[in-house]
Amino acid sequence: MHKMNAEHSKAQLKKLAWLLDDSIRIPGTQLRFGLDGLIGLIPGIGDAAGAIISSHILVQAAQMGVPKSLLLKMAFNIGLDAVLGAVPVLGDLTDFVWKANQRNVQLMNDYFDRPGKTELHSRFFVGFAGLVVFGVVVLIGMLGFLLVRWLWLSVQGG
Repeated sequence: MHKMNAEHSKAQLKKLAWLLDDSIRIPGTQLRFGLDGLIGLIPGIGDAAGAIISSHILVQAAQMGVPKSLLLKMAFNIGLDAVLGAVPVLGDLTDFVWKANQRNVQLMNDYFDRPGKTELHSRFFVGFAGLVVFGVVVLIGMLGFLLVRWLWLSVQGG
């Protein structure tokens, strides 16, 4: 992507992240949230709609050449925001803390400023997340095996 177009895209994505995560200040406080928090209040579809809108930043980062490991980290931020947002009350409170869109724009900008360091960190993150998922799958498998074994022994009277 041409440098001038890339700078324009980065500026536009920064504005979008601000609009989604920080554009509204609660009067009398320093607490801020954005349209993502308001959209998340719509029962049933709000958090999914917010995730879809947030995915625009992810798509733009991919078009700008951000590596897959960093895109996975950005997708994790969007997913976590959507999952936390689906939890009543907790999800609304996390809109003040977990600003996935601003995190993602910052990750993207960090990559363009320090590509080697940022990509290395994102690879470690993806590797660690993969290990956690693998561990959870193994744990669920072991618990399932133990449950079936216990049920079998109970039925056999042993």
